[in-house]
Amino acid sequence: MAPKNSNVYHERQRLQFCLLHTLNSLFQQKDAFTRANLNAISEKLALDDFSNNDSSSWTPFSILFKPHHNALTGNYDINVLIAALEEKGKTVVWHDRRNGGSSIDLDAPEDVLMGVVINVLVKRFAGIWKSRHWIALRKIDGVWYNLDSDLSMPECFRDTEEVREFLDSSIAHGGEVLLVMNQKQS
Repeated sequence: MAPKNSNVYHERQRLQFCLLHTLNSLFQQKDAFTRANLNAISEKLALDDFSNNDSSSWTPFSILFKPHHNALTGNYDINVLIAALEEKGKTVVWHDRRNGGSSIDLDAPEDVLMGVVINVLVKRFAGIWKSRHWIALRKIDGVWYNLDSDLSMPECFRDTEEVREFLDSSIAHGGEVLLVMNQKQS
């Protein structure tokens, strides 16, 4: 992979706000989502959980370690991702990992497939710290890009086969693949 288009929007990693960076890179727009937007979604989800009689999981630590994100560092969960995308009229389809990357129609028109979001396991500090990281892949002007916020700049894939190899490698290492669709799926 190598850089290709300097006009591709890409956000760099700060703390554990990779979901925020992933969404903004996916939408190719600064502030398509903000911390305030994602925090509000997270709070609404937490209130919904509480009102649905899941109040037994509340502890004094819940003020800091919210059920859908960490108030200090970010680190939002899948529920926040899905709710945020649904607010923008998108649908999230969880890819069946048993089928691999070859079963994903990466050549689908952009009015059908907006992009791909991957949630991968990351190990930092010599494997002492383990967490998850969100990565966006998006086709822009006919070229697929890796918009990972850990990269210094977006990287383009040579072709869809290289994208599939990247997806297969992510799946093989415990990654979860989510397809972001522009149209409702039946």
